[in-house]
Amino acid sequence: MPVSRTLRHTVAGLLVTGLVAGCTVPVYAPNTGRNGGDTATATPAPAGSGEAVTWRPCPDVPEDLVGRGAPNMRYECGSVAVPQDWAAPNAPGTFEIALIRARSTRQQDRIGSLLVNPGGPGASGINTAVYLSFGETFGGLPDDVLRRFDIVGFDPRGVSRSSPVECISDADLDASFGADPDPDTQAEFDSLVALNQRIGQGCGAKYGDKLGLFATEQAARDMDTIRTAVGDEKLTYLGYSYGTLLGATYAQLFPGKIRAMVLDGAVDPGQDLLAGSESQAKGFELAFSNFAAWCGSNANKCPIAPDARRAVMTAIDKARTSPVRGDGGREATSGWILYAVISSLYTVDGWEELGKAIGDLAEGDADGVFDLADSYAQRDGSGRYSNLFDANLAVNCADAPVSPEVSQIRATQSQWRAKYPLFGAPLAVGLLPCAFWPAKRDPYPTGAATGAPPIVVVGTTGDPATPYEQTAKLASMLGVGVVLTWEGEGHTAYPQTNCVNDAVDKYLIDLSPPPAGQRCPR
Repeated sequence: MPVSRTLRHTVAGLLVTGLVAGCTVPVYAPNTGRNGGDTATATPAPAGSGEAVTWRPCPDVPEDLVGRGAPNMRYECGSVAVPQDWAAPNAPGTFEIALIRARSTRQQDRIGSLLVNPGGPGASGINTAVYLSFGETFGGLPDDVLRRFDIVGFDPRGVSRSSPVECISDADLDASFGADPDPDTQAEFDSLVALNQRIGQGCGAKYGDKLGLFATEQAARDMDTIRTAVGDEKLTYLGYSYGTLLGATYAQLFPGKIRAMVLDGAVDPGQDLLAGSESQAKGFELAFSNFAAWCGSNANKCPIAPDARRAVMTAIDKARTSPVRGDGGREATSGWILYAVISSLYTVDGWEELGKAIGDLAEGDADGVFDLADSYAQRDGSGRYSNLFDANLAVNCADAPVSPEVSQIRATQSQWRAKYPLFGAPLAVGLLPCAFWPAKRDPYPTGAATGAPPIVVVGTTGDPATPYEQTAKLASMLGVGVVLTWEGEGHTAYPQTNCVNDAVDKYLIDLSPPPAGQRCPR
């Protein structure tokens, strides 16, 4: 796939729990399979905690991801070893955190490293660093930033190449994605409950007490080891979506060790699972309404005009009894159709694809639906998944102090169906996984980053996954947040528009934050 398209879709902000009949953000990074794919080439022998990274050339990583490296960039890989439990740092055992460093051959006036995280939780920061290294011509970081910083990506603990957590079978993932996203009969709902119970029991049996060690606070402490290992006195960080929560946690733990921090696509740390899911239901309804309005005004590009909402809901309802079959007899069930819709809403580029996919489905062609849904699910042509969703549950459920009971989820399903017709019930049912997750809970802090420098918090008014109202809430909680608004569509803003780029670049390079309340037009 073209580099520019990959870049625009690499940021991941999985919904609050986001696995079984829930919803997650698309991640268009190539699938590395259930065993971490190129782990052997991306993670050499680890450096000890606090030691400098031993870097080695790894041009194979960008070649595997996009077929080539970026012009005038070189890539080096390494790793750091961190305690499995920061509450007992001297206990036996470590996790290996895989890193990549993309450095311009035209680098000048180097400031240090820019550590990046794309969110999820569960998405690969190594992949993201590669995509961002291709520069502004391809939708990556602006050239001024690439010349001044090493771009350092890391896969957080449990993710992809970093001691990946893997405990959900491909068959169970297929069942999860394909399930009715709004099971109305009690028998259908009970079947979904049983699937979630089985998944939780399987993960608990495999990992035992270690299942709770993938929490956000643990990963934030890993980041400080990375900062030391790459030789930076203070951290410069760019976090997207869930990466804003990870950055905010770091800012509370290590406020004096921050040079600059950009949090784009803010997560409100004060929300519990229920509030976070409802916020996203509202956000996706808004984004879909915006898509539907565009569709109605662009019938030449959108075959399901003039009533896109009706076309999508009709497709989902029809698939409950007579799903269209694709290659090999695979059925485009109501679950897969909803995930195709979710996938398309993260960028405006996906709107035209969605219109065509639903239009083709009505003609008996499910290829477009599967293309959208599979890219989001990280499912390859042979039906294999990455560990994105294993890691997503491990982090989200460990982070949550409490989870709603099954009876509350069932009641919420009906309530949200009435309030948010397309996304409410699926997001309510998406709360089921953590109800059965056996890990010890380890909630992240929710307070001020006292002593930190100004932190730029970027929000997009049409963001479906991290709704715009969360931007000010995160900035206010930190106490040092400076809000920068993009009046645009899709998930996250930087680097997509010159106004946002100019403000963020100036902050990253010169430490000059944008004026409070700055708004960038669409």
